[in-house]
Amino acid sequence: MILVSACLAGCHCRYDGSSRGLSWIEEWVAQGRAIPVCPEQLGGLPTPRPPAQIVGGEGGDVLDGRAKVLTQEGKDVSESFVRGAEEALHFARMVGASAAVLKQRSPSCGCGAIYDGTFTGNMRPGRGVTAALLERHGIPVYSEEDESGGVFGTEDS
Repeated sequence: MILVSACLAGCHCRYDGSSRGLSWIEEWVAQGRAIPVCPEQLGGLPTPRPPAQIVGGEGGDVLDGRAKVLTQEGKDVSESFVRGAEEALHFARMVGASAAVLKQRSPSCGCGAIYDGTFTGNMRPGRGVTAALLERHGIPVYSEEDESGGVFGTEDS
């Protein structure tokens, strides 16, 4: 079983209420090969919600209390992001997930690149809170963009 970001499975759960559905991920869910989760919703945040970025580090630093997840208005939503990551890990363990495919650039799901915390569109290397927690617990995390490199053996992206 593969854990996937719910927005990639066509669920309208992104911060702005949109989705980023990909047919190959939607197919996996329909076949029972993947389970969609939205860590931000699992952490109690509404949809839509203000955009948020990690300030002062990356996802692992948020888990360790050395960085925060802040909205553009400066509200600290770190607790919700950590709670959502813990719930996503719980789901992964319940279904015996062997890997996760998460949404690149997200403060929850980013795995390789995240926004830099300035709300200016700049990116930096790093992981989101959920990606960091899953990796800490031995669950390999991939971006939906990794698929084009043949990681998942699909052609449709």
